[in-house]
Amino acid sequence: MQRVQHGDREAYRCLLDDIAPALTSFLRRRTVDPHDLDDVYQETLMALHRVRHTYQASRPFEPWLFGIARHVAADHARRRRTRTRWEVVTDAPPEIATGGDGAGPRQLTEALAQLSPAQREALELLQLEGLSLEAAAARVGATTGAFKVRAHRAHKALRRLLER
Repeated sequence: MQRVQHGDREAYRCLLDDIAPALTSFLRRRTVDPHDLDDVYQETLMALHRVRHTYQASRPFEPWLFGIARHVAADHARRRRTRTRWEVVTDAPPEIATGGDGAGPRQLTEALAQLSPAQREALELLQLEGLSLEAAAARVGATTGAFKVRAHRAHKALRRLLER
């Protein structure tokens, strides 16, 4: 690991080859879904790369490595639990709503037409084009903060219009 810290690529390759079986076995015991094992393994290697400068040669390598792996596995499990709380798996995508209490395409078009041009542009850039706040603000020549306020007011106005 000391050679890796000094930029020795060959030492890095050998280190990764040496730790692969033990690390895989360690992570297999801590990963709930076997399909996630490759992802957790890769995340662990990325974390190892990011924090390689913190390794102290006077300390044993394996406990340090497995501590990183334990944290990565725990973070992955926590994200998975959070995701499964709101994720709904279905066999087929839902059909487009054609009635009911919600606003339909016509009501949405009418509500958008009532917004100011700046508010409509904010919604189009963020929702239709999928730009980030920073990219959308740059495109219209506004600061990120000002554009964020504009987008918030546009959402608020659209919600009010659709509730009517």
